[in-house]
Amino acid sequence: MLKTIRKYLKKIGPGIITGASDDDPSGIATYSIAGASQGYSLLWSSLLTFPLMVAIQEMCARIGVVTEKGLAGNIREHYKSKLFLYSLAFLIIIANTLNIGADLSGMAASIQLIIPIDVKLIAIVITILIILLMVFFPYKFIAANLKWLTFALFAYIASALVVKQDWIQIIYNTLVPNFKFDRNSITLIIAILGTTISPYLFFWQTSAEVEEIKEKEQIMHKKIIVTKHELKQIREEVSIGMFLSNLVMFAIIATSASTLYKFGIRDIFTADQAAKALEPIAGKASSYLFTLGIVGTGLLAIPVLAGSAAYAVSEIFQWREGLSKSFRQAKSFYAVIIASTLVGFLMIFANINPFKALFYTAVIYGLISPILIFIILILANNKKIMGKYTNTLATNTLGIIALLIMSIASAFFIFFTIKG
Repeated sequence: MLKTIRKYLKKIGPGIITGASDDDPSGIATYSIAGASQGYSLLWSSLLTFPLMVAIQEMCARIGVVTEKGLAGNIREHYKSKLFLYSLAFLIIIANTLNIGADLSGMAASIQLIIPIDVKLIAIVITILIILLMVFFPYKFIAANLKWLTFALFAYIASALVVKQDWIQIIYNTLVPNFKFDRNSITLIIAILGTTISPYLFFWQTSAEVEEIKEKEQIMHKKIIVTKHELKQIREEVSIGMFLSNLVMFAIIATSASTLYKFGIRDIFTADQAAKALEPIAGKASSYLFTLGIVGTGLLAIPVLAGSAAYAVSEIFQWREGLSKSFRQAKSFYAVIIASTLVGFLMIFANINPFKALFYTAVIYGLISPILIFIILILANNKKIMGKYTNTLATNTLGIIALLIMSIASAFFIFFTIKG
């Protein structure tokens, strides 16, 4: 049994890693805040986002496999507006750098729960560690060794099962959308959408699939012809990754609702408050388990965040890129990674509340995502780009639903923000 599990884990590809990266510290904070402030009422969002996530990420993976180019590379080649390209690169770098800063801040605050030293000192150590890992080790090595830490997130699933739950309410709120039409609820919804259907994952998924293909071609010494069987395998892998991601999301919201919301902790300001959701399963060790989950997902997600920004910028400016390449082979690519990580680290000195920073990063992604989903739909339906592997009716339907929901949510968020 253990040998089978190990064999399966060794085969983990971009789809599973993308799913694990989706439950980054920003995601954990957002889901915890949703459960603590709204109870079970937003559980339906995990059911809604699952097919939408699968559709978008599958499109990104297919674009990468068929064209052997990243998302930004395809946009540069087929839609040549320099203003749009530079604006896109700027948006991705800014959004990802903010997320890196928020993730570093959240990780440092979590570690402080068990090691009572200055948060900034902890952040310095984490930043140096991540930069060294990314420059000197292939990302596959990092993911292969750090993926075990993300299993701490499954403690939320265990906790959700151990805690006394109102399962009738859980089922009802999962199947029936229920939310107040006000600024707070709309902000929460846009944050949940932004942290699950995230722009950085679009770039990462596409570029990671390209690297997988190129590595196989180097080993086999021939060009790989894409088959329906390979695309089916990729679709299955993406589906598994997104299912696991959403299962953890569901568990975090449910557990936070049945613990934090139940006991009157409606607003989360500290890692200690968020960790209390794990007390039913871990008791006094809840802080350790929470820290393990935050640090594990953070160490997986920050390279993905920095890497996706570097892929986007490198493809736009036609620099050599790829995490499979050494620092000497792709200096500009790694320079973007190092710069975005360092700038993210400097954000910690702004003294912004870590949990609020994580939450509002998700809101920013929610506002950016509709633009990129629209572009992905255009690329994935272009026969000149995709040949016979354009979108099916089902994929287009789900993609358009994702675009409409996120656009409408963004419009209402902007309306409520202006209205005050």
